[in-house]
Amino acid sequence: MATKKAAKKPAKKPAAKKSAAKKPAKKPAAKKAAPKKAAPKKKPAAKKSGAKRKPNAAFMKPLMPSAMLAMVVGSNPLPRTEVTKKIWDYIKKNKLQDAVNRRLINADEKLRAVFGGKGKVSMFEMTKLVSNHLK
Repeated sequence: MATKKAAKKPAKKPAAKKSAAKKPAKKPAAKKAAPKKAAPKKKPAAKKSGAKRKPNAAFMKPLMPSAMLAMVVGSNPLPRTEVTKKIWDYIKKNKLQDAVNRRLINADEKLRAVFGGKGKVSMFEMTKLVSNHLK
């Protein structure tokens, strides 16, 4: 009998223009409120009265460069930040940064000794290789 009912479906009427007044707008279903979590305790805000951030003591500790690195940055003990600055000054002064891919550094004879014999080094790899020459 189910097949007879399916066969007797009335033909669809041609679509008429729908007016906005015929169908009421659907309201979104009311959502259940999630259980409230306790607000995390906030730390008191730091005063912005010109207080500078204190540098990490490990970066500011003067380290002695190896003999190979001393040819580039000097033989005095320097913090890591200053060593990096001096190496970049040397790279820019001697135009050792690659023209096409600016992340690469083309090593000259002094830097090749620091970079472990590599001719081209990325700037991210450079800091790793330089740290091997600091004690």
